Order: sequence, then C-alpha cells, then structure tokens
Amino acid sequence: MTERRSRNALVALVLTALAISLSPNAARSQDAPVDNCLSCHRALGDARLSAPAQAYDQDVHAAKGFTCAACHGGDATAAGFEGMDPAKGFVATPLRRRIPDFCGRCHSDAPFMRQYNPSLRVDQVTEYSTSVHGRRLAQLADTLVAVCTSCHPAHAIRPPADPQSSVYPLRVADTCGACHADSDYMAPYPIPTDQLDKYRRSIHWEMMSVEGDLSAPTCNDCHGNHGAAPPGISWVGNVCGQCHSVMAENFSQSRHAETFAMLGVPGCATCHQNHEVVRATDAMLGLEDGAVCARCHSAGDAGGEAAATMRAQIDSLNRAFAAADSILLRAERAGMEVSQALVDLGGANNSGIQARAAMHAFDVAAMTEKIDEGLGVTAQAYRRGQQALGELQFRRTGLAVSVTIILMLIVGLLLRIRLIERQEPTA
Repeated sequence: MTERRSRNALVALVLTALAISLSPNAARSQDAPVDNCLSCHRALGDARLSAPAQAYDQDVHAAKGFTCAACHGGDATAAGFEGMDPAKGFVATPLRRRIPDFCGRCHSDAPFMRQYNPSLRVDQVTEYSTSVHGRRLAQLADTLVAVCTSCHPAHAIRPPADPQSSVYPLRVADTCGACHADSDYMAPYPIPTDQLDKYRRSIHWEMMSVEGDLSAPTCNDCHGNHGAAPPGISWVGNVCGQCHSVMAENFSQSRHAETFAMLGVPGCATCHQNHEVVRATDAMLGLEDGAVCARCHSAGDAGGEAAATMRAQIDSLNRAFAAADSILLRAERAGMEVSQALVDLGGANNSGIQARAAMHAFDVAAMTEKIDEGLGVTAQAYRRGQQALGELQFRRTGLAVSVTIILMLIVGLLLRIRLIERQEPTA
C-alpha cells in the first residue's frame, strides 16, 4: 500500500510538472520569483507533499522572496524532476541531526542576514550548541531533542510578533509543551512532564493570558531559547532577579542565600516554586498554616520568631491602612474634600510593598523601618478622615441650628401678622 501511494504521488508529480511546463498560463508576475516547486506540490493529492507548499505562503522566508531552492537547493525555475537534481545541491528532507547547520548556513552568516533583517542575531547555532538540546545532539547523537524545526515549524515560520507564530509569547508554552508535556515522548528522560500544567496555574500565566501582559515570563524567559538550559541551584536567583531585582538583591544578602546553597536547594523556588509560581500573599509569611516559613522554622527558634514578628508587622500595617482608607471613603461619599489625603495614603501602600521586598533579606530591623513609615502615613490619613468627618458633623449641626432659627423666625412672623390682623378696627 505504501509503495502504491508513493508511486501514485510520483506519477502525479510528473504529470503536474508537465502540465505546468506546457501551460500558456504558467508565466508568473515579473515581480515574483519563479518557483515551480510550489506549483507542483500544491497540486498533489498527497497532503504530505502539498501541505508544506500550501503553508509556505505565510512563511517569513516567502515574504522575503526566498524560493524552495533557497533551503532545499536544486533549481526552482526548472520543470519537473530537473529541479531536483542532486548535482545542483538538491536536498529533499535534511537529516534531523543536520538541521542546526542546515539553518545556520544563512542564520549564522552576518553579511547575508544583514540584507534581510539586520537586527536578527546570528549566534543562534553557536548558542544552541551550548544548550542541553544541542549538547545531546552533538555528543550523544540524540535525535529526539529539539532542533530548529521543533520550535519553528518548517514552511510555516512566522515572526515572533505574529499571534499565530509558534514563538508568540502566548504560544511559547504550548510549543515547549509539545515535547515536554508528552509523557511518551519524554519517557527516555528522567525529568517531569507536568511543567506545562503547573505553569498554567501560575501567576505568570495569569498575568499573560488574563491580564494581557505579554512581557510576563514564559518558558524561554527563564530557560533561554536557543541556549535552553535548566537554571542551576546556584543561579536560579539570577534568573528570577531579571525581573524581581530588589527581592533578589535582598535575598543575596540574607543568611538563607548561603544556607540554601549549602543544603543544595534553590533560593527563590524553595518558597515560590518554579513553574507553578502562585501569587505571593502575606499568608506565606509567618508560622500559621500554609506559611512557607513554617516548613523549616518553629516558634521556638530565632528564625520562627523573626517570621512571626514580620508577619505581625505586615498585619498591623494592613489594619491601619484599611482603617484609614475606610474613614476617608466615608468622608468622600459624604461630599467632603479628601482627595489629597487619599493620594497621600498611597504612600502607605508603597511602604508595604517596600517592606515585603525587604522581608527577603530576613532582617526584622530593615522591615520595621518600612513598616513604621507606612504606619506614620496611615495615622496622618486617619486623622485627616476624622477631621473631615468632624467638620461634616459641625456643618450638619450648624445647618440644623440655622434651620431651627429660620423656622422659629417664620413662626414668629406668622404669629405677629395674625396679632396685627386681630387689632385692626373693623369697618
């Protein structure tokens, strides 16, 4: 059956080539490159041969004017099988282990690439050779590892900014997961296959997919793309620190940095995980149920006491902020001018953010300084709210007194008028 299908495809290819070469309508636009390869393959009934040609219209290489021969060699202007002459460099399907060099013929040639995309890096092949994929391909001849076409599908390569591109930020996780979430495909490797599921539960994916922040981290932001590698224990903090620089700097100065390295556990990921990075909350701090500090510390050790103290400080600022915000909103809804006080209260929120960042140094004194700043701001805002409500009460009291006096005057006037009317002589 396979031989018959191949023979039919071959006959169809020959007939299509002859038809195209004899057709008076075969002439192309003077501006378009002649590519008989596409014309033949698109007309074939075998999807294995026609689908790549049909997809190529949207490929970035097609947009730059490259014919099939640019990658496969041969002569795209020739009719029939003449274009597939090995003497002209024709290669049907490159061996998988040769693909990085195959793509690198152009993508590693700086003068050549400068003609088409001067901003595109030309060290991808060199970087790939340093990746876990590239090393296994070169050193172990492991052809299961990712090569260029695993992430950039041949004949359908789109710019990264194209939402349909396999490397568009929202699609990168699926691209990597095509292999890494396939337990059968990954069976030869002693690594988990739940990374994609975990990532889809992370705050990073929520920021990207729900809140539309395409700068949120995805696979290649932490692992690299062409030089993909798992972050090591000693430098996972540097990876996270690309975005969370203040936290990373504070952590590097803490006792935990040295202790974690000594124990052989990663810094940030020990408390925050790696793929399933959930939204950080105050509940993570302290010794209560669910707090990450409680995994190692108890109330009887210095670390546990420090964690409990820092949690109490955060809670005190949260309560003070809520009280100040509540009283100011009450005053605002009552029509009092407290907009500046509400703006100033934002300073307490900033102090809270700084305190949570300082917490990564596990220095109670440093955190206390930020908490005290926030408490000072909330106290001032609360007083302004009290003043506004006091002024409101004063106004209401004054209004009530004024209305009472006016009513009394009106009643007095009415009584006076009646009295005068009674004293007037009748005719």
